[in-house]
Amino acid sequence: MALQYPLSFQLYSGRNFPPLEGQLRIIAEAGFSNVEPYGAFYEDVAGAASLFKEFGLTAKSGHFGLDSLEADPDGNFRIAEALGIETIVAPYLAPDARPTNKEGWQALGDRLASLAQRARQAGYGFGWHNHDFEFIALPDGSHPIEHLLVDGVKWEADIAWIVRANADPKPWIARYGAIMPLVHVKDIAPAGEKVNEDGWADVGTGVVDWATIWPLCVAAGAQIMVAEHDNPSDLGRFATVSAQAMRELAKA
Repeated sequence: MALQYPLSFQLYSGRNFPPLEGQLRIIAEAGFSNVEPYGAFYEDVAGAASLFKEFGLTAKSGHFGLDSLEADPDGNFRIAEALGIETIVAPYLAPDARPTNKEGWQALGDRLASLAQRARQAGYGFGWHNHDFEFIALPDGSHPIEHLLVDGVKWEADIAWIVRANADPKPWIARYGAIMPLVHVKDIAPAGEKVNEDGWADVGTGVVDWATIWPLCVAAGAQIMVAEHDNPSDLGRFATVSAQAMRELAKA
């Protein structure tokens, strides 16, 4: 299956480089055609929609806080509709909110499944975006991610966070690839490098084996490949280098 959006960009990567208009210009000029917004873009939805249109960008997925989704699902669905978002993704769970056992993660999975059903009824897909903690074994030997990807919950796989958990992404892609429409394309700098960027790297310049993992994701059914860097020191550099690497990966 061919990728619909091989060049997408998680806008959280540009949060330290205001204004929003400048970020979008850099991203569009690098060659990205799709973006993934987050909360900062929901404060002025009409303004964000106008900027996306100005720079020829679509926004087929978006990150929405779990608490906000549970408190006001319909309000978040209206934001998604206004921006053209088709898949709503819950992106994170703060450390103090993370369960410590299988039963706790199962309860969270039930909450996500309820949101997935509500989103589906409203015409949206719903997914969970992982970090490293979902791939660290629980006392019973299971992993949190196994209890979250249930009953219609899709997976936005952040491959580099899996690697940071000292786990191999490949068996997880094989297991959950059928419900993985979105992939975060992130890279990790060699040990001791890019300390000022929290050890992350531009796509294609780090140690994540994207030459192997990208085609596995595509073969599994991924439709949107989303560049992300949690703390780039230069947004233009990250966008340009990563877009070129992703173009090459998409050709392979």
